[in-house]
Amino acid sequence: MKNISTTDAFGKSIVTLGGNDERIVVLNADLAAATKTQEFGNLFPERCINMGIAEQNMTCFAVGLATVGLIPLACSFAVFSTGRAFDQIRQSICYPKMNIKIIGTHGGITVGEDGATHQAVLDIALMRSLPNMTVIVPSDAVETEKAVAEIIRYFGPVYLRLGRSPVPVIHTEGVDFQIGKAKTLRQGCDVTIIANGIMVSRALEAAEMLQKEAINAMVVNMHTVKPIDERAVMDAVKIKRIVTAEEHSVIGGLGSAVNDCIIRNNLNDGVKVANVGIQDCFGQTGDADELLECYGLTSSRIADQVRKLMFD
Repeated sequence: MKNISTTDAFGKSIVTLGGNDERIVVLNADLAAATKTQEFGNLFPERCINMGIAEQNMTCFAVGLATVGLIPLACSFAVFSTGRAFDQIRQSICYPKMNIKIIGTHGGITVGEDGATHQAVLDIALMRSLPNMTVIVPSDAVETEKAVAEIIRYFGPVYLRLGRSPVPVIHTEGVDFQIGKAKTLRQGCDVTIIANGIMVSRALEAAEMLQKEAINAMVVNMHTVKPIDERAVMDAVKIKRIVTAEEHSVIGGLGSAVNDCIIRNNLNDGVKVANVGIQDCFGQTGDADELLECYGLTSSRIADQVRKLMFD
């Protein structure tokens, strides 16, 4: 499998989409090279604006563009696009339900050497808490391209969370993508692993490991955290054992969304759930792969959690 970062895939997809839809406008917070929007800017300079290191201003500027029928993509590091501009997103985008797409690149701890200040481990929790906001975390390059095309068609606020590190391409070009519709990548009858982002490929690796131990794991790619696919969660509950996996804090992200869904629908009777993610702490400086190992965001940790649910 080829390894491609979802941020690179985003940069490629907006070039294609921008050539076909003149409503698309890209805004940058002085990070065009990092967010992979430079090529779009080279091809469509009148529709690519550097707002400087001013995410709050960029967000409000995007609102102005949206009021005249344009589709702004406000791009920055995930930690800045969601954290620094949270009040503007709440008041000016979500409350009036503006058609703006917030693109948070460099999500999670795989930002690596940039350290805790630049590692977005709370961004999904922030965006998921906002009424009218849709939250999407694609798992690979193919799914990213499909997701970008879909959010352009969709009317309303969207937060698209992308990563810096290359990840395995696990989908074929023909895969479909629907907002709020999870994809079952592997069938199983003993446990369900629900993952998104970079953890989907690790969930598939964990399932292969467990298969050698005669444990059959279903793997579900929950690319949309909000609105969560409740039917997919209900199907997972039937197996009675669920492990969630995400490159985000276990508080407020995918794991919390799954837990909330189970409780909200009174499905928790006899169901065991474990959440793999960052355990209520900040990141730190280091190599991306070393950090994933340090924080337990690995196929081995997912497999360990499955064994605990099965045998403890």
